Amino acid sequence: MNKTMLITGTVLGILGICLGAFAAHGLEKLISEDAIKSFETGVRYQMYHAFFLVILGATKLVSYSWLKAIYIVILTGVIFFSGSIYGLSTNNLSSFDFKQIAFMTPIGGLLLIFGWIFLLVGIVKETRNLSN
Repeated sequence: MNKTMLITGTVLGILGICLGAFAAHGLEKLISEDAIKSFETGVRYQMYHAFFLVILGATKLVSYSWLKAIYIVILTGVIFFSGSIYGLSTNNLSSFDFKQIAFMTPIGGLLLIFGWIFLLVGIVKETRNLSN
């Protein structure tokens, strides 16, 4: 699981950098300034959680079962939250109406929050290798 988290975190980081550069240099003439800011929010949260997965994958803070749960909710949360923001921000560039999936943004946000809560609970329940 740790290797999977490390790989996923680095892939999310690579994609986040690419998407951030695309927003800064490729989208500026295609979408509004507000849409760019929104797109950058998606990138920022993707990067936060890329670091989260890399750091968590490199430590032994919680048990395997907690790691697995955290991984699933964080990855799904990033896809829902950042992915829907990317679509909504660039909605006028596509024939698909991303407003139909706007409900995914808050669901993704909740999943990201749950990932952090799972980490907290996993740390509190962990008894090995951790001292007060």
